[in-house]
Amino acid sequence: MVATDTSTAAAPGTGTPSQDVPTVRPHALPEGYRTVPVPAERVEEYLAVDALAFAMATTPELQAQLPFTVPVDRAMGVEGPDGGLAAVHGSYAFRMPVPGGDVACAGLTWVGVRPDHRRRGLLRSMIATHVERSLERGEPVSALWAAEPAIYGRFGYGSAADSVTWDLTRGARLRDVPGSADLRVHLRRADGAHDGELVERLHRAGAHRPGWMTRDSDVLRQRVFVDPVEWRHGAEALLLLTVATADGEPRGYALFARTEKWEPTGPAASVRVKEVGALDAAAAHRVWSFLLDLDLTATVRTPSLALDDPLAALLVDPRGRGTLSDNLWVRLLDLPTALAARRWSAPVDVVLEVTDALLPANAGRWRLATGEGAADGTRPAVLERTDAEAAVRLDVRELGAAYLGGRSFTALAAAGLVRGDAAALRALDLAAGWPVAPLCSWVF
Repeated sequence: MVATDTSTAAAPGTGTPSQDVPTVRPHALPEGYRTVPVPAERVEEYLAVDALAFAMATTPELQAQLPFTVPVDRAMGVEGPDGGLAAVHGSYAFRMPVPGGDVACAGLTWVGVRPDHRRRGLLRSMIATHVERSLERGEPVSALWAAEPAIYGRFGYGSAADSVTWDLTRGARLRDVPGSADLRVHLRRADGAHDGELVERLHRAGAHRPGWMTRDSDVLRQRVFVDPVEWRHGAEALLLLTVATADGEPRGYALFARTEKWEPTGPAASVRVKEVGALDAAAAHRVWSFLLDLDLTATVRTPSLALDDPLAALLVDPRGRGTLSDNLWVRLLDLPTALAARRWSAPVDVVLEVTDALLPANAGRWRLATGEGAADGTRPAVLERTDAEAAVRLDVRELGAAYLGGRSFTALAAAGLVRGDAAALRALDLAAGWPVAPLCSWVF
């Protein structure tokens, strides 16, 4: 997750990009500050900066239980005049699912500025550094989770996915699904060493969904099972539920924990589901049927789910129980490469006029034109420079918001964020839309 400085002063990136990728508009750090890589021997200092930035309650004992997940060669910082780290950021090398394919994506994370170094342009410096380094590595897209949503739009990140968290009562009724009752359930204490491969294999089945990042390093897979007592807030240790066929083939799972509670009227424990996955509708129904009918419990809170998650359709009474939140934010760094990486649902030939304050090479007029349709009905597209009159005008922020197929250009135009001919917007919506709602199932 990223967040916590609202600086507006300018600052730089690092490195020398190749001639065939966009370059970041130049900036200048305040006197006495400089951008530096963070080697392994400075990770403890890196962590201390983020602890201050995010007001984390931590101890050496707790920190020893938490693996450092950012690859060291992707950890960066800004040194202050005293030589200590004043700000830090990092990124993950993802292959982000997009409509009909995937794309190299720099997952921006661990962004923090010490409170005593705010308002000096350090955040802007780190964004520029991140963008430059991402382009040098051939990553045409960046994505993040925003701790403070108001910050990242001004750097061209668009809110590209929403999620919903359901607060349900025990016994909430589900519609029937054939085959659900035939699946067997098994419950045990979660153990990363024993269960990591199973959970990750089932989790990867969701990668047909745009934005669904998989955990491709050992340390990220281990992180799923980290369960310090200090984080439980009175809950039990993490449990793993699996559902399988009669011959033992796993079809779904849930990681969850219960918090004991008693009222004068009886037991009222709560269930908090950390993560859930299923290979088909029957498995999803079996997982949720189990979680919604645990003895001594009163309420069940789901993890962040896609707007079209099967649970939404299965609930007999879904009213008043869901909380909507922003999910993944997307920033397009190299427009032609990024837009060619995804598939398009309908033919379109439209001229876009794009603004991009950070990456001037992305700005200007572009012709987006799809090619011949494939057997599945989707089409490739090419983005090329043009002098033709634009039919749609928008900022790179809105283009990133619609990139995963979860936003409507027509709706953005109704909000005054996109300008264009109604017919062109409709054609663009039909082409860019996707039948599966985007979601990233875990916070990075």
